[in-house]
Amino acid sequence: MIENLDEIRDQLDKIDKDILSRFLERMKLSEQVSEYKAERNMPVEDTQREYEIISEVSELSGEFSAYTTALFRTIFELSKDYQETWIKAYNEDEKRKVVQMPGVYGLLGQSLAHSYSEQIHKELGLRGKVAYDYKLLEVAPENLEDFLSRSDIQGLNVTIPYKKAVLAFCQELSDDVLRIGAANTIVMKKGKLCAYNTDIAGFKYMIEKSNINVSGKKCVILGAGGASKAARCGLEDLGAREIIIVTREGYDALGLHADADIIVNTTPVGMYPENGEKLISLKSFPRCSGVIDVIYNPLRTALLLEAEQLGIPYVGGLSMLVAQARESYNLFFDRNMINATVEDITSMLYKQNQNIILTGMPGCGKTTIAQAIGEKTGREVIDIDKVIEFEQKKSVAEIISKYGEETFRNLEHQAIVENCKLSNKVIALGGGAILDRENYPALHQNGKIFFIRRDITLLPTDDRPLSKSPETLMEMQKIRLPLYQDAADVEIENNGTIEEAVEKILKVL
Repeated sequence: MIENLDEIRDQLDKIDKDILSRFLERMKLSEQVSEYKAERNMPVEDTQREYEIISEVSELSGEFSAYTTALFRTIFELSKDYQETWIKAYNEDEKRKVVQMPGVYGLLGQSLAHSYSEQIHKELGLRGKVAYDYKLLEVAPENLEDFLSRSDIQGLNVTIPYKKAVLAFCQELSDDVLRIGAANTIVMKKGKLCAYNTDIAGFKYMIEKSNINVSGKKCVILGAGGASKAARCGLEDLGAREIIIVTREGYDALGLHADADIIVNTTPVGMYPENGEKLISLKSFPRCSGVIDVIYNPLRTALLLEAEQLGIPYVGGLSMLVAQARESYNLFFDRNMINATVEDITSMLYKQNQNIILTGMPGCGKTTIAQAIGEKTGREVIDIDKVIEFEQKKSVAEIISKYGEETFRNLEHQAIVENCKLSNKVIALGGGAILDRENYPALHQNGKIFFIRRDITLLPTDDRPLSKSPETLMEMQKIRLPLYQDAADVEIENNGTIEEAVEKILKVL
C-alpha cells in the first residue's frame, strides 16, 4: 500500500523537469534540422525514420507500448509543426535575398519534351538564390534568326540541331567553341551574344567522378557530331594516349581497333524512345576497361547494360548533363557553384527518374504495394497484367486458357519493353515475368527491382491458372525463387502490413 503520495509526486516533479529539459534540447536540435532541410529544399516529413523509431520504442516499452508510441507520435507532430513554421519563416527571409533576373533563359532546340533542363536549372536557381524563368524553347529552323535577334535574351543552352547554326549570330566565341566548332551556351554580355561550350567540362566531370582512368589509354569514340568533339577534347585534356573517332560509315572497320581500352558513345543510338539499340558488342573489345555513354535517358543504355554484364566499369550521361548545366549557370550569372551541387542534383534526378519495379510470386502483394507507393509518392502506377488485359480485352486467365502460356509470355514481354522505357513509374510485374531473361534489360535500364517475398502459406490460389493449388504453388516457388533473387536489387519481406512493406521500399530508393 502506498503511504506517502507526496514523496511519489516529488519524484514525478523531478522527472517532469528532466523531461521538459530534454524536450527543449530536442526542439533546439529540430531547429538545426529545419535549417539543414531548408537549405537543401528537403521535405519536413521523414516517414521511414519515424517508423523505425516508433518500432524500436514499441519493442522496448513492454506493457506500456501503446502509451509510449502515442507519446513519441505526439513529439514527432510537434517537431514537424515547429520545423514547418521555422522553414516558412526562413523561406520568406530567403526570398528577400533572392536575385530576380529578368529576360529570356532556356534551352534552345527542337523536340525538347523529354529534356531534364528545366528541372536542373530550377534546382540550380534554388541553391544559388537566383530566380530566373528557364523554359524549353522549341524553335523551327526558319525562325532561328528572328529568335536570336530578340533583345531580351540573357542566357540560353543550345542543343540539337542548333549547336553550329547559332555561331553565325554570335559576336564572340570562346576558346572551347573554336576548339569544338559548336556552342551549347549563349550569354548576352554588353549587348553582344557570346558563345560558349560547357560540354567539355561536363564530359571531364563525368569521367573523373566515375573513376574510369583514360590517361595513357586508347579510346574509341562512336560518332562524329558535337558531342563527339567535346568528348575528344575532354579525353585529350585527361591524357588519353590515342583517340579514334568512328563515323557510321566506319563501323565495319572497328575490328582494327579491337585493342581499344575505352569505348565512348556520343551517338543517339539507344536513347529514348529507341531503347535497347546499340552499335557494337563490347565482346569485340577484350581489353576494354571503361565504357562511357553520353546518353542519360535511359539511365542505363543497352551498351551500359552489356558493360555491367561483363563487369566493365561504366558511366552514363546524367552527371555530364548536370555538370555542363552548372557551368552554363556560372556563365549566366558569373557565379562559381561547387561540385557538391552537381552531385546533389544528379542524385536527385537519378532517384526521381528511376522506376520502382516489383516482382514476386502471384499474390505476394505487388499490385497493392504498387498502388500504395503511387499514392504516397505521386508516381504513376503501371500493372503489366492489367496493361495486357486492357489491350487484349481478356483476363490473364482467359488468355492463358485459350492461347497458352507461351502466347501470354510474348504479350508480357512486349508490354514490359514498352512500359519500362518510361521513367519515374511504379511497375508491378506478373509473377512469371522474371522467367524470361530477355525481360531483364528492359526492367533494369531505368529500374530498381524489388523482390516482394511473402510466406507461401499466405499466398492465394483463387483464379490463378498457374498456381491452382498449394502443391503447384510450392513447385512454382521452387523454380522461381532463385530467379527472383538473381534479378532483384533488393529483397523485401511482406508478411506484415502493406504500410511496412512500402516504407521498406522507400527507404532504400
